[in-house]
Amino acid sequence: MSCLVSSTCSLVPFDSSLTRSNRSSKLGSSVSWQSSFPNLSIGFGPVISSPIVKKESFVQAAWTRRSRGELAKRPNRKSWKQRTDMYMRPFLLNVFFSRKFIHAKVMHRPTSKVISVATTNARDIRTNIPSLVDNEACRLIGKLIAERSKEADVYAVSYEPRKGERIEGKLGIVIDTIKEHGIVFVP
Repeated sequence: MSCLVSSTCSLVPFDSSLTRSNRSSKLGSSVSWQSSFPNLSIGFGPVISSPIVKKESFVQAAWTRRSRGELAKRPNRKSWKQRTDMYMRPFLLNVFFSRKFIHAKVMHRPTSKVISVATTNARDIRTNIPSLVDNEACRLIGKLIAERSKEADVYAVSYEPRKGERIEGKLGIVIDTIKEHGIVFVP
């Protein structure tokens, strides 16, 4: 037997022959939750006084924002390492090579503030060295980064190579020069 709940919380038998307009006029101002769940039918067992809900009625989850599977996956949640890595290794070395110059900087990751910068495109360096991109320029950039980081009381730096990037060639020269001048690299 199907039923409706009226606004006065009394059980009113549901007559399927009535339309919504007839139902509202016949029952007065009752609000039926039957219209919200069209596939839901509630039956009363012979001994049990609580309503028995059929399983197929809860296949549609229109009232939830996300399905339960999406909530369990949590696609936007970062891992523990992603959340704590910036505090474990706060100072990050960033080196950029172009055809015309070399640019390196040390950043504080949690606040995104730049601690030290060195580039071969600066006026004082550009006029003093013959080439802006050779190995000597890489050594000069490494030395300047190390000195400027020490002035800012930064003695440990980490470097994260990009995907597929090897620490060799000009990048290796910059990192080795920074190590030679007293900066420790944290893995």
